[in-house]
Parts: sequence; structure tokens; C-alpha cells
Amino acid sequence: MSITVAKTAGFCFGVSRAVNIVEKLLDEGRSVYTLGPIIHNPQMVESLAKRGVRIAEKPEDAEKGSTLVIRSHGVSKDVMDRIRELEADYKDATCPFVLKIHKIVAEHSAAGEIILIAGDENHPEVQGIIGYCTGEYHTFLNSGELEKMSDKILSWNNKTVCVVAQTTFDIKEWKISLKYLKNLYKNVKIFDTICSATSDRQSEAEKLASESDMMIVIGGRHSSNTNKLYHICKNGCRNTYLIESADELPDFAVRQAERIGITAGASTPASIIKEVLVTMSEEIKNPEESKAENFEELLEESFKNYNTNGRVHGVVVGVTPTEVRVDVGRKQTGIIPLSELSSDPNAKTEDIVKVGDELDLIIMKTNDQEGTILLSKRLLDAQKGWDDIAEAYENKTVVHGVVTDVIKGGVLALTSGIKVFIPASQATATRGEPLEDLLKKEVDFRIIETTGRNQRRRAVGSIRSVLNDERKKKEEEFWASAEVGKTYTGVVKSLTSYGAFVDIGGIDGMVHISELSWNRIKHPSEVVNVGDTVEVYIKALDQEKGKISLGYKKDEDNPWEILRNQYPVGTAAEVEIVGLTQFGAFAKILPGIDGLIHVSQISNERVEKPEDVLSVGQKVKVKITAIDFDKKRISLSIKALLDDSAEDAE
Repeated sequence: MSITVAKTAGFCFGVSRAVNIVEKLLDEGRSVYTLGPIIHNPQMVESLAKRGVRIAEKPEDAEKGSTLVIRSHGVSKDVMDRIRELEADYKDATCPFVLKIHKIVAEHSAAGEIILIAGDENHPEVQGIIGYCTGEYHTFLNSGELEKMSDKILSWNNKTVCVVAQTTFDIKEWKISLKYLKNLYKNVKIFDTICSATSDRQSEAEKLASESDMMIVIGGRHSSNTNKLYHICKNGCRNTYLIESADELPDFAVRQAERIGITAGASTPASIIKEVLVTMSEEIKNPEESKAENFEELLEESFKNYNTNGRVHGVVVGVTPTEVRVDVGRKQTGIIPLSELSSDPNAKTEDIVKVGDELDLIIMKTNDQEGTILLSKRLLDAQKGWDDIAEAYENKTVVHGVVTDVIKGGVLALTSGIKVFIPASQATATRGEPLEDLLKKEVDFRIIETTGRNQRRRAVGSIRSVLNDERKKKEEEFWASAEVGKTYTGVVKSLTSYGAFVDIGGIDGMVHISELSWNRIKHPSEVVNVGDTVEVYIKALDQEKGKISLGYKKDEDNPWEILRNQYPVGTAAEVEIVGLTQFGAFAKILPGIDGLIHVSQISNERVEKPEDVLSVGQKVKVKITAIDFDKKRISLSIKALLDDSAEDAE
């Protein structure tokens, strides 16, 4: 006899998460209601009831002071709104994959598209999905029902049709239905929302049934995915039985079978699967059965294959730089390689654990020949981490992490033991900023997408989302206190040909090139560089357009003010010739201020051409004879200074 237990048998991610939420609340001593049975498994529902969990048919049924848990199937928007109106304490255990369907349906229905749902319209999950449709919608249970809708579909006059599926919909029926729909109607948007766990479970069950002469499907009879498993297995193995517990095992058939396959629905607890295996053990131990003496080994092997509860508790007995040795209460030695101790590539064993620490671990591989068990702490942390990721995705909460890698297209950030991919477009406040600057930095981000299951699970995050929120908050604070003339210490963020953009505390203002210097400059880089800390002040504000004009040059640096204070009329000064014309020479008094030496004021002798006496770059002494501050004109004279010298000589 051979017994094969499907690797995908038992709780899926969404169901496991929902049950864990309820059990955690119970462990905290909370009074718990679930909105409908938490999952479609009577044994689990009964087990939770014994711990005090009560079922509410509607939100109002939950007593005040209790916590209402929304089951993994989810509820309609109206029900969610009602829960919030009641201000009830609640926990949303809706499967993230179902929440994704709610989002798709709400968006496309609001856009005027017709929603087509593959699924059982009486199933709680489908009823919840329908609750997010604001326009026309239709459901179909299988490809046959879809074909009966052909006249209705053709009457939609090329309207856009959005197609989604119940997460546990039959994969084969889905493919047949889509093929028919595509051939019948062209304007279709298809979203493959069947949970990947469902796909894997159904594919494995189909293959296992074809290789077995008896199939046992374990799960609640009211469970949609369990019933689909039963029909899939029945098609491949005529000798298929659907049971809810070990009490329903067909004893005689089990003893007669040579190759038994076992699978279980997504709502079936591991304890029930193991109970079925143990009961089979008792039945086969009939001394009249020749192969009964080997069943203990067969059962143990089945437990090994069935890894849903492949967890052990151990005590650290040794730590080396490359691995940790753990006593797990078995004859084998437990080994945790450094790569399975933590997801952090820079982690060191001695920084994480020490001898005597107690750890919960997952069994990865048993090697009886070497007497070792390969264990993983990282995978168990990841399972817990995925619960945190899913909750953060649902609630749009901010998570904290460290950027561990810069890869093609973005960065990876580690949070709760999970590496989250952050695309380049979501990694920085603006496009083009170097991703390398984020490496090893602590960052805050939101989870904007989750896909897959088990080892193929993937999460996508956005740092920009958090930065935008922070920026918006800073902008609100800025506009509440901003006024013309107020000064700020800022950092130059970027330069353009027409000015410099300065961050003055989470919001950018611009210093026009004309406001950077009292002198004429060709480019802002002549005065400031990116990264410089500068003192600026507000020159003008336009809140409607979000524009902030900043000033940088100071009045006390105005060369005309310096001239007024330090170079009054009559002052003698040394100047530099900067230009020659027919009527005189221009000389620089201060940077940005030139004065004119008229040809008649160059010498006591007659001068025909200024260049006969003066040259560009030459330095001469002059007397300031007149200043027109309004017209920005200054008259200079070499001759007047010569006359003064002559008078002094007399």
C-alpha cells in the first residue's frame, strides 16, 4: 500500500490568516464574534465556539465591548459601511486576494463597465464582490450558464465587460468560459483572480487522482473549494470519497486500496488531516491484513510529506559563524544554516541567537543517514512577516524597513523578515534620484501590491507614497505660517538656466537668477551649487499655484548702497579701465558699478582719442565728481584729481 498526501492539502494563506486573527484575539482574552462562520469547516467552527467565539449574522448582533471579525470571504461595501457607522471594534480577516477583487470591481463598475463574475452567486465571497458593483453585473456558475447568456452578452452593444472570478473557481471551467467569451464578444477586460493556491491545489489533486485507485477529499461539505476538489478527483478516480472527519472514513474501501491519495480543502485544519491518517492506521492494523506491520512507517512518511504543521520547538546548543545547532527532542541533531537563520545577508549568527535560546522552527529536510534535521527560522519568520505585510496592505499602513539591495528596476527593502520590491519609480521623491543613496538606509514605505503564495509570494512597496504624505503635511504647515519677508535656512536641490530651487523644509521655492547676485551672472552655478546650505527669504507667494519666490542677495551687499556709504562725491579712488569709446573711458569702481571718464576729463592737455592715453585693464586714480542714483550714472575725472594736486602744490 502507498499513501500520498497532497503537499497543498489544508489551510491556504487567507484561511490560516483568518483563524490566526481569531485565535490571537482569544489569547488576548477578548470577547470575539465572527460575521458568519469564520471558515467553511464545522469542526474548526465548533472548536472555536468552545473557546467562546460566537457567530453574528449581522453587525448589530455583536455585543458592545466585543471584537467583530470579518471572515476570509469578505463582505459587501454596505456591510463594511454599517460596521463603521456602528463604531464597532472589528478586525478585517478578508483574504487579500478577495480584497483585490473588490478593488477591481469597484473601479471598473464606477467607470460604467458591465461586471461579469465567474462564481456561485449564493456564496458569501461572491455576494461580497457583488456588493462593490455600482452598475450592471451578472454571475455564471460554469461555462454552460455562460453560453445561456449569449443573447444578453450580444445585446451589450460593445460596452466594456470586466470579468473576474471567485478565488476558488474551477480552473478548467474558467479557461473554457474565457475562450467562449472571447469568441463571442471582443470588448472584454479579463482579470484572472483565481487564487494561485486554488490553482495549485486543483492541479495537484487532478494528477494525484489519476495515479490513485482511491481518493479521499477532506473538508466541509459547504465549502466551495472542497466540493470542486471532490468533482476534480471523481473525474480522475471513480473511487473518491468526500469526508468531513475521520468518523466518515469508508473502512472497508481503505483496507482494500493499494494506492490512496489524500487531499483537503483550503478550510481543513491540519489536525483533522492527521486524525484521518491516524484512524486509517487503526483500521489497517487488522492482523488479517498482510501489510499492516509496515503502516507505522507509512504513516510517519505521510506526516513528513504533509508539511503544513512541520514545525518544531528547539533549544540552541551550539553557535558557529556558519550555522546554529539545536536540540529538538529527537535523535537527529537540528541544524540551522546561517542562510536560514535570517533574511538579512549581513546578519551574524552570534548577533541573533545564543546558547540556551528557545526557537520555533520549520523542518526543511530530514537526513536519517547523517542523523540531522535541516531547520529554518527564516521561513517561519517569513510566514509571520507575510501576515504583517497582508495587514499593512489592507490597512494602507506605513511599514519600516532597511534597503538591502539595489537591483535592476528598483531596490529591495527588508521588513518583518520579508524582502519587498520597491520599483525605481516608487523609491524616491522625484524621478532620476540615484538609488544607490538608499542602500543600507532605513526607510518607511507602504505595501501597494501583493501577489502569489508560499515561496512565490511577492510584495511591492512605495517609499514615494510616504514621502508625498510627509511633503503634503509639511506644505500645509508651511502655508499656515508663511509670509513675505520671512527667512529660512534651505538646501539647494537643483539648478536651471533661470534660477535655483531651494528646499526650505519639505517644500521647494525658486530663487530667480536675477535674485542670486547684484552682479550680472550667466548661470546660477556662479553663485551656488547643489547641496549648498543657504539663507533665503520669501519675496512673493502664490498659494493657488503653489509658487514660492525666494530672495538670496542681501540689501547690505548692494554695491550701490556700498557706493552711497563709502564713496560719496569728491572721493578719490583707484579704478580699472574696462572700456573705451570715442567720448571717453568706462572704469570699474566696484564689482557691478562702472563710471564714465569723459574725454575732456582724462588730462589737462587736449586728448583726441581716449585710447591714445588709456588702455583696457589699466588702473588709474580718479575723483568721483557726480552720482545719479536714480539713473545709475557716475561721473569720474582724472583731470580733477590733477587740478587738486596742482592747487595743493601752490
